[in-house]
Amino acid sequence: MDKNVEKVVTQLRDREEEGLRKYGVTTERTDLTTLEWLQHLQEELMDASVYIEKLKSEIMDRENDVAAWKRIRKGLINIKIKKKKKKND
Repeated sequence: MDKNVEKVVTQLRDREEEGLRKYGVTTERTDLTTLEWLQHLQEELMDASVYIEKLKSEIMDRENDVAAWKRIRKGLINIKIKKKKKKND
């Protein structure tokens, strides 16, 4: 089996065990209506959207930091070049 599929299967099994411990039920429960299941799904997807936005922000911050350091480094190199030119004049 594909190692990535194996990881997902393991995570699903772990999640199932945790859910059973925490809530005492599985998704085979029959006390929820279709609309209630859809509400649960919508809430999970909203949480996922928040997680995505947080990670996007972290990536953007890192990229901005890298870009800033590149500008600083380029500026320092330009300063050194100007100093050498003045020295040689």
